[in-house]
Amino acid sequence: MYIVYALLGFSLLIIVHELGHFIMAKVNGIRVEEFAIGMGPKIFSVDGKETKYSIGLFPIGGYVKMMGEDEEVQDERSFSSKSPIRRISVIIAGAFMNFLLAIIIFTVFLNKFGYSLPKVASLIENMPAVEAGLQEGDEFLKVNGSKVFSADDLTIGINLAKDEPITFLVRRAGENKEIVVTPKLVEENGSERYMIGFGFERVDNPGIVQSFKQSFKETIAVVNQTYKSLKMMVTGKVNFKTDVGGPVSIIRMSGEAAKNGIWNLMYFIAFISINLAVFNMLPFPALDGGWTVILLIELITRRKVPDRIVGAINYVGIMLLFGLMILVTIKDILFPIQL
Repeated sequence: MYIVYALLGFSLLIIVHELGHFIMAKVNGIRVEEFAIGMGPKIFSVDGKETKYSIGLFPIGGYVKMMGEDEEVQDERSFSSKSPIRRISVIIAGAFMNFLLAIIIFTVFLNKFGYSLPKVASLIENMPAVEAGLQEGDEFLKVNGSKVFSADDLTIGINLAKDEPITFLVRRAGENKEIVVTPKLVEENGSERYMIGFGFERVDNPGIVQSFKQSFKETIAVVNQTYKSLKMMVTGKVNFKTDVGGPVSIIRMSGEAAKNGIWNLMYFIAFISINLAVFNMLPFPALDGGWTVILLIELITRRKVPDRIVGAINYVGIMLLFGLMILVTIKDILFPIQL
């Protein structure tokens, strides 16, 4: 059942993303020929008034097929006939919906469980935080030069630094102060982790408006963390065998989250939804970000990029993405991430 919950959660991300494209296509008067969830052989399909709705065997993707998406079509309802701005609005709508889903889930989650602020509420004696001069009430502004949006930014920053010095910028009594702290390896509940020795200030019973505002900060924090992770992958600072996962790992991690309760699963879905949105908007061929770059070029130059060039770019991009998906899937099977 946990795997079923995980698959349903993963499918929700795809449905929401493709629904964004679908809605904006309709808003812009574009004919949608097919709305598909999942890839591979069709296990279900039904013909609507002008759109075919289908479900593929493998829940690892989906698509919205629009008239004139892949070639020039002389029809006022074709994708190719619309202005670059209208086409861009359709393309980025998928990522927008993933962000919106995350914000909604975070809002409900934070409203129910409260949240931590990046502010010192308590200190532990004989720990690096006290020795470095941190004080109760200090509000964290930056960690190693990166802006702090949520308490998670600090937790991740401390874990990544390990035993290396961390430079914090804090606000104390209206003044900004720079404090350098070196984390200490501490054994806790049978496991070891790096700590500096302080407790976060908590908001335990936030109102819905407070939760909504905080959900934006949490979303921005995850976006920031995702970009940092991508940068670490590109620069070779992550271990491909132990730190990189694909669809199989996501399903496994979703299943583990489901074992810990529906709320943990929903929080994980919000996290993955943001990652999906960020990845999709990368300026890479065949991704929404790549399409957006092409359309921005058309908008700036006021010239349409030839279909053969767009087709060639997207073909190469699709082949590379499929190759990457196969690679990480094989890696997931041979070298699964330890949960």
